[in-house]
Amino acid sequence: MKKYVLLVATLLTLGGTTAIAQDVKLGAKAGVNFAKISGEAVEDADGRTGFHLGFVAEIPLSERFAIQPELVYSQQGLQSKDTFDGTEFETKLKLDYLNVPVMAKFYLVDGLSIEAGPQFGFNINAKQETEISGGDGDGDFDITGEEDLKDEVSGFDLGIGGGLAYQLDNGLFFQGRYIYGLSNIPEDVDDAQGEDVEDDAVNSVLSLSVGFKF
Repeated sequence: MKKYVLLVATLLTLGGTTAIAQDVKLGAKAGVNFAKISGEAVEDADGRTGFHLGFVAEIPLSERFAIQPELVYSQQGLQSKDTFDGTEFETKLKLDYLNVPVMAKFYLVDGLSIEAGPQFGFNINAKQETEISGGDGDGDFDITGEEDLKDEVSGFDLGIGGGLAYQLDNGLFFQGRYIYGLSNIPEDVDDAQGEDVEDDAVNSVLSLSVGFKF
């Protein structure tokens, strides 16, 4: 974990150093996440709709090129619903991250830019909520439970992404971005023989944001 934190800090420091005497823009953004987990074990699960909010800094390197580091709280995960013999099982996996995307931005025309770059994520919450409900009208039941999965989820999440953004002259901007995870969500799990169990599952998130820079 420490080496990843050091890497992020180094990137941000280099960006800040380059931007000395430049027109750095600071701002904030918020929006909606359409998150999903990709992997064979969860291929039938639905995505989780959540929100994100955070801070941005745009560091211009030339007239059309800039670096944009961000610090963003992001709700991710999945949900699934199954019915068996009249009983409904609904599961929600809630994964919350503190993400640090570092995007390279290129302005196609004034205001409109494309962006791409890595994202460094740090898991701050991992819970699974389960609801079991059913009955025939006379004996209906509804059972809910919650399990903390923090120790079973990797603390670090590496992703790569890209998107589009449009900024108005007054600083208001709109942004669409897709991030695909490159690192496995579950911590390494060993079987009874002490060998690693392959359980690949990675994050993928489509986010739509609105924000303001000044």
